[in-house]
Amino acid sequence: MAYGVKIAKGDAYKGAARKRRHIRVRKRVSGSAERPRLVVTRSNRGITAQVIDDNVGHTLASASTLDSSIRGVDGDKSAKAKQVGALLAERAKAAGVESVVFDRGGNRYAGRIAALADAAREAGLKF
Repeated sequence: MAYGVKIAKGDAYKGAARKRRHIRVRKRVSGSAERPRLVVTRSNRGITAQVIDDNVGHTLASASTLDSSIRGVDGDKSAKAKQVGALLAERAKAAGVESVVFDRGGNRYAGRIAALADAAREAGLKF
């Protein structure tokens, strides 16, 4: 990841503040084989979470609102984020992962991000 990337400041670019926060977070957060990184990517329509081992660059487990088990379920976006968190924790445990490092991806730890994290913790993932 290029940390020397120039990012516009002010109102020139809507996502500039989020990108700056994401770069700050990634400087501190890195996953390993013992504690992989749980990455959360949020869009207006959905949410995706991956457990990544940064040493080798492999995705160990992933879950998304686009998964067939979650896609057809009724509910608001926060409810679907909770289901994504629980499904990710289940898949991560099946892959042998017990604890992770949380990467909120430049988003604030609130709303759907917090709902996903809480559901993953309740399902047994440690972070």
